[in-house]
Amino acid sequence: MKKHIIIGTLFALVLLASVARASEIVERTDLADIFQGFDGTFIMYDEGADSYTVFNKALSETRLPPCSTFKVFHALIGLDSGVLDRDDARTLMKWNGKPSSIAAWNHDQTLASAMRHSVVWYFQRVATGIGEERMQRGLDRIGYGNRDISGGLTRFWLPSSLKISPREQVGLLRALFNGSLPFAAEDIAVVKRDITLSSGNGVRFMGKTGSGSDDADRGIIGWFVGGVETPHNRWSFAVNIQGPDASGVRARGIAEAALKRLSILP
Repeated sequence: MKKHIIIGTLFALVLLASVARASEIVERTDLADIFQGFDGTFIMYDEGADSYTVFNKALSETRLPPCSTFKVFHALIGLDSGVLDRDDARTLMKWNGKPSSIAAWNHDQTLASAMRHSVVWYFQRVATGIGEERMQRGLDRIGYGNRDISGGLTRFWLPSSLKISPREQVGLLRALFNGSLPFAAEDIAVVKRDITLSSGNGVRFMGKTGSGSDDADRGIIGWFVGGVETPHNRWSFAVNIQGPDASGVRARGIAEAALKRLSILP
C-alpha cells in the first residue's frame, strides 16, 4: 500500500512539475459572455504550444466535487482491477428493475452505455467490485485531487468527500490522452473510446459531463471535461459552472462555445 502511495505522490509531483514548466498561462477575460451569467471557469492546455488558456483562474484552482466526471477515471480503475472488461459486451450489468426518473438508466447497461448516460447505479456496482483498498490505491496512483473516499465507497465522487480542481482535472486528462498515466495502453484506449462524442474530418472530440450540489454554499455545479485531438495537436480542457440552473449539459455548451471561439472546434 505504501508503495502505491509513493508512486501516486511521485506521479502527482510530475504533473505539478509539468504545469510549472508550461511556457505561458493566457488569461482570457473576453470569454465571460460565453458563461451566460454563471459563475464559472474554463481552463485548457494546448499540447503543441505548451500553454494554458484560462478564464477565472482563481476558480480553476478551487477543489470541487467531481460528480460524474470521475467516471472517466473510475472506469480506468475498474478496467485495471479486472472488474471491467475491455470487450464492452462483457461489461453488461442487469438493471434491478427499480425505476429511476432518468429513463435511460432503466435498462441493462454496458460500460459504454453507462458512460454515455452517466448511469450512477452501474458505477456504484463497479465501485463495490473494486473495493475500498483498490479504489484508494487507484486514486493514490494518479494523485486524483484530495484522494478522499471517506464519503463512502458508492458515493464518494458524488457531492461528498472527493474534491478536485478544474486545473487538476486538466492535468490528469493530459496524462490520459498522451498515454503517460500508469495504466495499460489498452485500458486507456477503452476509456477514450467511451468518452468520444464525435470523430470526423480529423477532429476527435471527447468529454464527460457532471452535475450535482456542492456542500460549500455554491449551490448547483455543472462540469464538462475532455479533450480534442487532431493529427497535429491535442488539447485538454475543463469547464465548471455554478448557479441555480447549472448542469453538465450547460457546461458542455459553454465548453463547445469556448473551443469554437478559440478555433479548436469547427
